[in-house]
Amino acid sequence: MVAADSLNSRWRDGAVTLGAWLTSPDPAVAEVIGDCGFDYVNVDLQHGLIDVASAVSIFRALVGRDVVVTCRVPSNEPGIIGKVLDAGAMGIIVPMVNTAEQAARAVRACRYAPAGSRSYGPIRARRQYGADYATWANDRISCIPMIETAEAIDNLDAILGVEGIDAVYVGPSDLAVSMGLQPGLDNPDDEYQAALSAVLEACGRRSVVPGIHSGPPLAATRLAQGFRMVTVCSDLVALESAALAALDAAKQT
Repeated sequence: MVAADSLNSRWRDGAVTLGAWLTSPDPAVAEVIGDCGFDYVNVDLQHGLIDVASAVSIFRALVGRDVVVTCRVPSNEPGIIGKVLDAGAMGIIVPMVNTAEQAARAVRACRYAPAGSRSYGPIRARRQYGADYATWANDRISCIPMIETAEAIDNLDAILGVEGIDAVYVGPSDLAVSMGLQPGLDNPDDEYQAALSAVLEACGRRSVVPGIHSGPPLAATRLAQGFRMVTVCSDLVALESAALAALDAAKQT
């Protein structure tokens, strides 16, 4: 068994957390990323190539590494949320949360009663983290709704007012698309920038950690703006970038 580190405990200490994103189902890739020094590694079940079975293999590959394992689920559905929590995820990123009711649904799926309605059956989590898992899971597991539409921005204060939300995570591309803009990690549009500022302001007022999907070199800007959960890179994008840089360097010799 290993200690169950959590993003919640780091955030309570005022820490900024930097993460990596996994879209490849290969556990060897997860091992490499897990040894890089990130605070969290997110396993993406919504986009990319990972299914639940390969996610479990990735969770196993990251055991013993000083990194918190989170998982973005495909949808705000209690069954899949409970399944990846039972497999050992210590944080759940929930896509397309646009209303307070949807946020409350995500919280309930992440918490055992009386705080929620998660069904008990942590088959792998109990084996990895210990027999007392259920006594601390509600406190340590991070519930992280995604803010990624103009509708979510309009309902931001109500969403952040839902008890049990530990952080929110901005999906910059979907946010841009919902505003009629091109997808990407950033956009100069004034309305788009105002939406990011609104997230930061509301999170500060509600004591919720603001997070965002990012990449180099934009991540430094996001940290300077005040985001405290910032994804720095994703596995296959980083692989492509390094391969192209190596090829370009070779061509220059």
